Amino acid sequence: MSVAAGAALLMILKFSADVFRSKVTHLEGWAVGFGITGFILILTGAHMTLTWPLSKVGFPFDDIIFGEPVLAFGALLWGATIILWRKSNQYHRAGLNLEDSTLISGKLRAELPYLLRPLSYFAAAMGMALISISFAGVGFQLFAAPPEEPISGWFADYPMIEASFMSLLFAMTGVGACIFPFLLKDNPNPKLMRTVKYLWLIAGIIFVGFGVLNYFTHIGLIVHTMK
Repeated sequence: MSVAAGAALLMILKFSADVFRSKVTHLEGWAVGFGITGFILILTGAHMTLTWPLSKVGFPFDDIIFGEPVLAFGALLWGATIILWRKSNQYHRAGLNLEDSTLISGKLRAELPYLLRPLSYFAAAMGMALISISFAGVGFQLFAAPPEEPISGWFADYPMIEASFMSLLFAMTGVGACIFPFLLKDNPNPKLMRTVKYLWLIAGIIFVGFGVLNYFTHIGLIVHTMK
């Protein structure tokens, strides 16, 4: 979930940069890329949201913290997937040269702000939810790893370290999502664009890196606690 969410944030930034730099050609690849990450997030987020698996091991709040935002992000990615796939088919039927990056990027710059605006409102609402989660993380000192977990468990006696780290990560992602609707204008504020870029760039890299690390630490936790 963490790897897919981080990769999706970085893909959004790369796709946006390519559109503004007139480097986008075939849209099917981007649609598939967003679709793959969205599918993983929908599947895992829905499972966690509907079944609360972590409640069985004493962490029911984590089912809310991780499951519901992940499900929402996955659904948003699938919305973008459908839009891009339909645009690709539309351009193909119109006989446009899909390898003409200037033409395709120019049409996307003109059309995407209107197509993505409805999605952006839900993204902003979930951004506020992420900010709320970040306050809960610090206020209730959540996210602390058990001492049996490798690496992360080193800080088990200092719960505020991981609580602050994860809460800041959620807040950064949430603030970027709250700003997102304001970028879908004819002349978006460059400062707001840079703010979202750096917030999601940092968050995306950390989500990927932390997720990759957790493949080791969570396996280690299971090994250390097996009976």
